[in-house]
Amino acid sequence: MRKHLLATLLIGLAAAPMLGATAASAAPAQCFYSNDWSGWKATPDSKSIYIRVGMNRIYRLDLANACPSLQAPSARLITTMRGSSSICSALDLDLSVSDGAGFKVPCIVSNITPLSAAEASALPKSMRP
Repeated sequence: MRKHLLATLLIGLAAAPMLGATAASAAPAQCFYSNDWSGWKATPDSKSIYIRVGMNRIYRLDLANACPSLQAPSARLITTMRGSSSICSALDLDLSVSDGAGFKVPCIVSNITPLSAAEASALPKSMRP
């Protein structure tokens, strides 16, 4: 009985570092609420969008494909929320672009990346939302 207990303890101790690595790699994404989103700018290649959240947070939304409608002078983003207004991953965003004439084109978000303060300040002024 004592050997069985000792073996179980050793197995548990050996597995502990692996569990810690899994927990660290699965760190929660930095979330924001859709109503905190206050502006956006598309990159010239229309493959990414920079958004401002609150007063000083900037995120880059990478798109699965180029979305040229983002470059239209009257382009407006349309977000469709299903359920919670919390955005934590690309799956939480259903984005389309309207050209102002009633047509809308879907723009599929593939990744959301929060920019550090240094990265945000390094953006050219023309790219800041």
